[in-house]
Amino acid sequence: MALFAMVALDLPLKQSFTYTIEPAMQDKVAVGHRVVVPFGKREMTGYVIDLMDAFSSPYELKAIKRVIDASPLYGKQLLDLAAWMSRYYLCSLGEALSMMIPGGRREISIPALEVEEDLSFAKIEQLSDEQDAAIKAILKRDKPMYYLYGVTGSGKSEVFLRCAEAAIAEGKAVIYLVPEITLTHQLAQQVTSRFANKVAILHSALTPSQRLKEWKRIISGEVQLAIGARSAVFAPFENLGLIILDEEHENSYKSGNTPRYHARQVAQRRCQQEGATLVMGSATPSLEAYSLMQDGSQVGALHLTKRVAGGSMPKVEVVNLAFEKSLVSSALKQGIKETLDKQKQVILFLNRRGFSYFFHCNSCGYELHCPNCSVALTYHKKSEQMVCHYCGYRTAPMRVCPECRSVDVQYSGFGTEMVEMEIRTLFPKARVERLDTDSAKEKGHVQKTLSDFRQGSIDILLGTQMVAKGLNFPKVELVGIVLADSGMNIPDFRSQERTFSLLVQVSGRAGRYNDQGKVIIQTFHPDNPAIQYALAGNVEGFYNEELAVRKDTGFPPYSRLINLVLRGRNQKKVQEETEKLEALLNSAAVHAKAEVLTSGECPLEMIASNYRYHILISAKDGSSAHHLVATVLASYTPVSAVYLEVDLDPLQLL
Repeated sequence: MALFAMVALDLPLKQSFTYTIEPAMQDKVAVGHRVVVPFGKREMTGYVIDLMDAFSSPYELKAIKRVIDASPLYGKQLLDLAAWMSRYYLCSLGEALSMMIPGGRREISIPALEVEEDLSFAKIEQLSDEQDAAIKAILKRDKPMYYLYGVTGSGKSEVFLRCAEAAIAEGKAVIYLVPEITLTHQLAQQVTSRFANKVAILHSALTPSQRLKEWKRIISGEVQLAIGARSAVFAPFENLGLIILDEEHENSYKSGNTPRYHARQVAQRRCQQEGATLVMGSATPSLEAYSLMQDGSQVGALHLTKRVAGGSMPKVEVVNLAFEKSLVSSALKQGIKETLDKQKQVILFLNRRGFSYFFHCNSCGYELHCPNCSVALTYHKKSEQMVCHYCGYRTAPMRVCPECRSVDVQYSGFGTEMVEMEIRTLFPKARVERLDTDSAKEKGHVQKTLSDFRQGSIDILLGTQMVAKGLNFPKVELVGIVLADSGMNIPDFRSQERTFSLLVQVSGRAGRYNDQGKVIIQTFHPDNPAIQYALAGNVEGFYNEELAVRKDTGFPPYSRLINLVLRGRNQKKVQEETEKLEALLNSAAVHAKAEVLTSGECPLEMIASNYRYHILISAKDGSSAHHLVATVLASYTPVSAVYLEVDLDPLQLL
C-alpha cells in the first residue's frame, strides 16, 4: 500500500506536489485518480501521477482530503502525452491534464440522437475509383500520415468511415475529429446506426458530467469510435489504430486557453506514440499541410477531384457592393427568388453576429467602444442591447452622443440579425431561420434547425461559420455570401488564406446533387486575389501565390513562430514586464538561431480590462525558437498580477 501520492495541479507551476495518503484511503488512491487536496488556504482538484512508499521532506506534508473517482480516468499513455504537452507547449503537467480530463463529478448520459432515415446517411455501396484508391492507400499504411485532398462533395466522409470500419474490424479504436458542434451532430447521426451505437460523442456542448459518462464508456471498452471536436483527441483508448481529422484547415482545432495546443499536433504525437495512422482531409488544406503534401516525405497526398453524388461544382458570380443600394444586391435578390420558385433551398452566410456593429456621432466623430476591450460594441436588436463579443459587456443602445449630446448619431455595418430582418421583409412567405452563436445558446436549437432544414421545412438558412463547412443538404441550390470582406482587413498574415478557404467551403454547400448550384459573392473588393482565385475555382493557383508571398516575407510554413502575450490590469506593470522579458530573450538570442521579430501592444490592446502586450519570436525551424523560449522561461516568472500566455505556432496575432 502506497503511503504518498505525487499530485499535479492545474496551476502554472513547474513542479508537482506530494501528499500523504491516510490509512483508510490507501486502497482507494491510484495513478489516474482525481483527488481533492489542500493547497495554501484553499482546496483544489489534483491529478495523481505517481505513488510512493517512502518520501522524505523537511516540511510537514498535508493529506489528500478525498478521492473523486471510483476508478482511474487516465493511464500511462495519456500521462506520457500530458508530459509531452507540458514540454512542447511550455505549460505545467497539471494544466495539460486539466485540459484533457472531463471535469464532471457524476455521470449523466447524453440524450439519445434521433437518427433520421435519409438516403445521404446510408452506406454508399458503389465507391468511385478515386475513393477506392484512397482507401486502399490508407489501409496499406506505407506512410504515418495521409491527406485526403478533395473538392467539396467528393465523398471524403465515406472514405473516412470505410477506413474506420477496417480499423475497428482489426480490433483497433478510432477517433474522428470535426471542427464544429454542428458537424459533430450530423456525423453522429450518420455513424450511430452504422456502428451499432458503439459510438462515444465528446464536444463542448455536453456538460462536464455528460462528458465524464462518455469518457468512462471509452475506458470500459464499450465503444470503439469517439466523435467530437478538438478535445476528443484525448479520448482514452488503449488500442488506438486511427485518428481522422476532418476539415484540417479549421482554426477551431487550436485551443484558445493554456495549453494552446493544436489538435493536429497532438494527433500526430499520439499516432507516433501509439503506432496509429493519422488521416486528414479538406478541400482547402492549411498552407502548412499543403507544403507537406508537396514535399511528400511524411504525408501521402490522396486526391478526390469529382463530386460523387453527380453534382458539379457551382457557378460563381461576384457582385461589387460599391454599386448597390442595399445589403442584399439585386443579383442575390433575383437568385433567391428563382431558387425559391423552384422549391429549392438557400444558404446565406455572413461572418458577423448581431444587427450592426459601429456607433458613430456625425457631429463630433465619437465612436463607441467597449470600456473593457479595444473593440466596437455590436448592437443586438432582438435584446435591445449593445454587446461586446470579447468580454460580454452589455449596455443600452445610445440615441444621443455621450460626448457632445448631439442626436445626429448612426449605427452602421451589418450583422446576421439585420440581414435576417431584410430577408424576411423581401421574402415574407419564405421560412427563414438564423443559426449563429447567439441563437445556438437556446437548448436544442442547432439540432432542430439543421433537422428542419434537411427535411425542407426551412427555405432560407442564414448563419455564421456554423453553416459554412461540412454540412450536406441535398436541396440547396444557392449560396449567398453577404459580405466576403469581413476577414480581409484583419492585421494578420493569414487573413488571405482564411478568406479564400471560407469562400471555397461556403460555396461547396451548393449543387452537391445536381448541376444547378450557384454561388453569389458580395464584396467591396472584387479584385482581391483570394476572391479572384475562389471565383475561378483555382485552389492550386492561390496556394502557389500565397506560398511565394510567405517565402518572401519569411512567415510560416517557411518559419516557426512563438507569440508570448503578457496581460494584466496595470498597464505600466505589463509594459515593464514585457521590456524585461524582451531583454532576456534578446540576450539569449545572441547564441540561438532565433530572433525577436516584434514587441509592443497587441493589435487588440485591451480585452476584459486586461492590457495586452506581446513578443513575437521567429526561427527557420521549430526547435530553435522553442529552445530559446524554453531556456528563458525556465528561469523567468512574471511579477504578481501579470500573466504570461505562450502560444506556439499562433493562428492569429490579435
